[in-house]
Amino acid sequence: MFKKLVYYTCVAGLAVSMSSCSILEGKKDDKSAAQSPKKESKNGIKPYAKIITSKAKSDAGLFKVHKVDEDYFFEIPDSLFNREMLMVTRIAQTAQGLGFGGGKQNEQVLRWQKKGDKVYLRVVSYDITAADSLPISQAVVNSNFEPILYSFDVKAYKKDSINNNTVIDVTDLFQKDVEAIGLQGRRRKSYKISRLDNSRSYIDTIRSYPENIEIRHVKTYNAGNPPSNSSTGSVSLKFSNSMVLLPKVPMKRRYFDQRVGWFTSNQTDYGLDNQKSETVTYLDRYRLEVKEEDIEKFKNGELVEPKEPIIYYIDRATPEKWRKYIKQGIEDWQVAFEAAGFKNAILAMDPPTKEEDPDWSPEDVRYSVVRYLASPIPNANGPHVSDPRSGEILESDINWYHNVMTLLRNWYFVQTAAINPEARGVEFKDEVMGRLIRFVSSHEVGHTLGLPHNMGSSVAYDVEDLRDPEFTKEYGTAPSIMDYARFNYIAQPGDGDVSLMPNVGPYDKYSIAWGYRPILDKSPKEEKQILDNWILEKAGNPIYRFGQQQSGGVIDPSSQTEDLGDDSMEASTYGIANLKRIVPNLIEWTAEDGKNYEDLEDLYGQVYAQYNRYMGHVAANMGGVYEIFKTYNQDGAVYTHVPRDKQVRAMEFLQEELFETPEWLIDKDIFNKIQFDGYLEKIKSYQERALNNVLDFGRFARMMENEELNEDAYTIVEMMQNLRSGLFSELRRGEEISRIRRNLQRVYLTRMEHLMTEEQSNIPAQYRRYISRSNIDVETSDIRPLVRAELNRLQSDMRRAINRTRDTMTRYHLEDAVERIENILNPDA
Repeated sequence: MFKKLVYYTCVAGLAVSMSSCSILEGKKDDKSAAQSPKKESKNGIKPYAKIITSKAKSDAGLFKVHKVDEDYFFEIPDSLFNREMLMVTRIAQTAQGLGFGGGKQNEQVLRWQKKGDKVYLRVVSYDITAADSLPISQAVVNSNFEPILYSFDVKAYKKDSINNNTVIDVTDLFQKDVEAIGLQGRRRKSYKISRLDNSRSYIDTIRSYPENIEIRHVKTYNAGNPPSNSSTGSVSLKFSNSMVLLPKVPMKRRYFDQRVGWFTSNQTDYGLDNQKSETVTYLDRYRLEVKEEDIEKFKNGELVEPKEPIIYYIDRATPEKWRKYIKQGIEDWQVAFEAAGFKNAILAMDPPTKEEDPDWSPEDVRYSVVRYLASPIPNANGPHVSDPRSGEILESDINWYHNVMTLLRNWYFVQTAAINPEARGVEFKDEVMGRLIRFVSSHEVGHTLGLPHNMGSSVAYDVEDLRDPEFTKEYGTAPSIMDYARFNYIAQPGDGDVSLMPNVGPYDKYSIAWGYRPILDKSPKEEKQILDNWILEKAGNPIYRFGQQQSGGVIDPSSQTEDLGDDSMEASTYGIANLKRIVPNLIEWTAEDGKNYEDLEDLYGQVYAQYNRYMGHVAANMGGVYEIFKTYNQDGAVYTHVPRDKQVRAMEFLQEELFETPEWLIDKDIFNKIQFDGYLEKIKSYQERALNNVLDFGRFARMMENEELNEDAYTIVEMMQNLRSGLFSELRRGEEISRIRRNLQRVYLTRMEHLMTEEQSNIPAQYRRYISRSNIDVETSDIRPLVRAELNRLQSDMRRAINRTRDTMTRYHLEDAVERIENILNPDA
């Protein structure tokens, strides 16, 4: 959940003298028509009244938009030619398997340019730059020629009291297959798109607002591999194109520092006084400025109101009973902006009624809206779109899918029901669900303000402190609401009135202050030393640490999703203790006369999923490397291997809690109500996932490097011996091996064969910063000699055990395993 996704916001300072939106109202400007040229020119330009006829339905805004029959025309004032506009392409509506509504496809800066009787739509790049005053700026211009996305013939001209206006027909731009504003190349290749089917593609609506134009169009592509509805041989989607006027004067940038998490924009600046081109990265943030009359108050430390506050409107479609909770989640950020020197900087409001303002629309870029969507997607998201020149956030909406409440129900139940009577059931009281909605609202608002997930936050608190009512009441369960630290699964029965979820915490206040507090009379470059000092004041305190979200695997065990506390083994032990309390009560807590066992099955599955999270948290410690961002003026390493004792304890935990069959998790009374078979495969799948996680090429690579760098390392030989000893503990005593353990042991042999025969796929250099995985050349490493030695030792132990066992299936299993090992070690034989 909580993923970065759809976008609209209040854009300050985009002053355009236009009337408010009136959706395709169909009014004819008779006076203007009378002023239009009477004769058709030789180059095909016609009188205005012959193009924009009495049939036209017109909409005034950034441009006037006219619909005549099935054709659409833009009437562009001369004042807006060569102004930069941001075009954001999203999937508005989609079919199963085709992403989700609101998913961004493309983002580009455009410029409308008129040359003679032609209009060109050009693509502007801000990837590279240099100040206009520098000689190198001409070289940048020469290397950054603006490609033409589309060209248009001028259809008519019109002069009014303010502007000379140019009329063009934009129907083909949005109706034909223009990849930049439709389906992108990667998906075309995946779905084997051959061409656009024009007969099943059309423009739905084009609407104009004072600072943006919103286009909706449906595209149907013939596809050889559609992800759903394969009988049609095609893919149909509705696209949304938002064209937003960029401010004439870009906002002052604030430069990024990786020690404070932030969404960013960047450019390669050739104008810096360096001996190489350098990428300049700056924060995505709202334009919050101090009023001129309040500057002295601000300097004296008084809280002041910004020139333009951040306002979020609550969608009219939002159920009345949830509105106040969403508003509370928005205004929870007031305390963070107070740390930045502002009061009333972020506000939640109801939109005007249709009677009060019939033209008000959530598509108007001047309004940020929490959109309530009647969708089965169990999610919410809060992304943004920013000005690439400055990082100023231009659009920032929150998509609120109705089914997010199911997700909240599942998390809150499985993580707190053992100690929290309010969570014991399949439906919560409105006050309980409202508090959960407030929590999610606050998290998503944090994204729209510019904050990414801070997965390194939750480890700042000692595990035992999370059982303390006084501590959790003051500090919550994590220093940042932007972590994936859901609810307090550590607290135990008898701990008292312990807080169960995080709030906008000390890290959030610190990061908002760092990003938003105005530094008056300083250039972005001059700000950097001040910003660095603010970081150094908090350095070394884990509460103010930022830990990035890891993708593709976990290398840093202190920056994981869904975890709590500073010790994974201790925290997970408490978590499992609570799951053991939940399982025997699941039938009672989900019971309702006349209802089937769907909820029981769902919540039993949630228990397994939560249990699996604990296994992942623990396994990450083996071969783990902590990442604490630092600069040259700070002491200590950026990367530090997890201490030996934690890695040893992690192995012991997995042996005891997972590889030794978790009998408490296998509830016969539940299984016989929800499925006719499958529990053996279910247990095996969780054990297999954890085992493959441990026996990972990248983990071996990090452990071997640790051996070379540190004398007191947990070695790969020790790890493999400990693993084998635990997984095959029955061999020493000639004991019967249970069916679940036999399955697990065969999983181990399958993974060992993988280690002997497969290679680690290489990560291209350009993707390494996004994917958490270590590269290693398996063939030339110590991995295969070690695996061979382990299999030889295991094969000898099994041969001896065969003669000691009295259980028939155990003997068959061992005889088969011996043969499997022989085939792994000597495949040619």
